[in-house]
Amino acid sequence: MPDTQYLFDGPSIDKAPVEASLRYLLEHGRQENIVFLSHLGDLTQNGAEAEFTAIGEAFGLLDRRGVGYSVLAGNHDVRSSTDDQRGATPYLDTFGPDRFRGKSTFGGASPDGYHTYHLFRAAGREWMVLALDWRLSAKGYAWAKDVLARHPKTPVVLTTHELVVEDDGLSAYGQQLWDQLVDGHDQIFLTLNGHYWPAARATRRNAAGHDVHLHLTNYQNRYFGGAAMIRLYRFDLDRNTIDVETVSPWILGRAAKGLNELERQEIELSGDADRFSVDIDFAERFAGFDPVPARAARPVSEMLVAGTVAYWRFEKPVSGSVRDLSGRGNDLAVVTVGGGSLGWSSDHHPDQPSHGSLEFRGFKSPLKGAYLRTVDGAPLNSATFRSGYTIEAFYRLPADWDPSHHAWSGLVSRTGTGGAAGKTGDDPDEPLATLSLSNDREPQWAMRPLNQEGIATNWGQETPLETWWHLAVVNDGRRTTLYVQGCPVVRNPKASAVGITSVGLPWLLGGYAYGGEIDQILYGRLGDVRIVARALPVTSFMTH
Repeated sequence: MPDTQYLFDGPSIDKAPVEASLRYLLEHGRQENIVFLSHLGDLTQNGAEAEFTAIGEAFGLLDRRGVGYSVLAGNHDVRSSTDDQRGATPYLDTFGPDRFRGKSTFGGASPDGYHTYHLFRAAGREWMVLALDWRLSAKGYAWAKDVLARHPKTPVVLTTHELVVEDDGLSAYGQQLWDQLVDGHDQIFLTLNGHYWPAARATRRNAAGHDVHLHLTNYQNRYFGGAAMIRLYRFDLDRNTIDVETVSPWILGRAAKGLNELERQEIELSGDADRFSVDIDFAERFAGFDPVPARAARPVSEMLVAGTVAYWRFEKPVSGSVRDLSGRGNDLAVVTVGGGSLGWSSDHHPDQPSHGSLEFRGFKSPLKGAYLRTVDGAPLNSATFRSGYTIEAFYRLPADWDPSHHAWSGLVSRTGTGGAAGKTGDDPDEPLATLSLSNDREPQWAMRPLNQEGIATNWGQETPLETWWHLAVVNDGRRTTLYVQGCPVVRNPKASAVGITSVGLPWLLGGYAYGGEIDQILYGRLGDVRIVARALPVTSFMTH
């Protein structure tokens, strides 16, 4: 909530717009997960006791409900020629530290009382609002730096009255604030200020090489002194976006009675500086001071859920064979084609149980590379999974993946053809089952069920390069669903599909056999692979 000064100006005091905005937050707080309110200063026009008494009463609405908020002094709230060492004022009498003591979000105040910091939890992490006075003294800067040093892993929204003056521009004092505090403290990723108008935005690169988003919001020059308009910042950590909108709850509340011409214009603002989105990869932006800890490798025993018939992980380079960690004897042997080889890397999906992957270097025309096959006589070779199954795999495709050389290679495949199994529907030379990648990098599960002549397919969406993905094919004995990153895809067949047809031949990792002969080899990395003889719920996938 920016400058409300014209609503609290001597004998002209009107609390209604501010109270309407505060009630809006209270009414929508739970539904919209509104966690905090920041006022940006110039609460009043003259800094007079009566003005502060009135706006202090309005903010009592939040006090009575225990809602977290911050305020700060603007140049109209105190003598503009002073800094934070000015001493007692009506502002401090009304909105000093004593008002906030005992509130769950209040972190503390500077000794002079003009600076405060506030902490709250949202989206699974702690955040700070650092509310700074109209003018910082040397003591003020020292206090702010000490607060940041005592909370080294907390992302910070800095609020103050003056900083941005226009698009891409800082005021002289704003530049000082940047130079002395913002630039050298990577935790500060967003600043909010009022004072000037119209609304504007700037972006500056800090000393750590990261963007800091600097936003000016002030509507005192608009209808009814801005009508206590509020700007809503909606943090979406899944989409890595902050969506911003600006509304007037006071005008919204008057709509039923009929709005005048100016009110209709001001009910919600849609200009480029009033309604916009900020793209910010939160994990990457905060990694410099609060890196997301790597998930520790999990022991094999945790992965051996009931029904596990095969589990392979690649924690070191492969030479000759890979043991089936389920203990069922479905070991893998390395097969090379055209002098190809398998590489190894510690690179892995962030949620992968083991910390390692095999690097397949397949190439088509001429065929070259290396893949893995289950040994002769492995129990998996003859399994039909009549009661259901789950097949999971992690994979990553490199930046130079080329469909003309690498498309349709299999991640996990069952050899043997439909023709060999006496099933002539569709192409009889297709393998009995394969989890492959199309020329558009779409994962496809194509297989011949026990109860069908033809091939049943599940399709996922195009997956990006240089990104780890988790795939899971789940059959409950009737229906088959393909999951990408734990999310079901749309192109899942509805027809009943019971089991997987077998002719007793090996399974392949990284290979695809057409007509019974190896036709394509994977180009990319493959992490842990698990096969379970039952349908697993999403919460039991290896990513959990």
